[in-house]
Amino acid sequence: MGQKIGKEQIKRESGYLYYLGKDGFMWKSPMKLNKKGKKAKVGTEKFTRESGYMYYLDKNGYVSKAKMKNA
Repeated sequence: MGQKIGKEQIKRESGYLYYLGKDGFMWKSPMKLNKKGKKAKVGTEKFTRESGYMYYLDKNGYVSKAKMKNA
């Protein structure tokens, strides 16, 4: 589906949502059921956003991007 763009592998923790922040780094944010979690930056690799792409953490722990249909 997507194209792997990251070289650094990030270990996933349950109860967190992973996303690419405005600063170009990956962040984790606690989901509603995770009461004790805190928002934190994960990884040291910085990415530049391209218009029309969605960025996500794939099942192997690498940052990937996929072209959006209606963008």
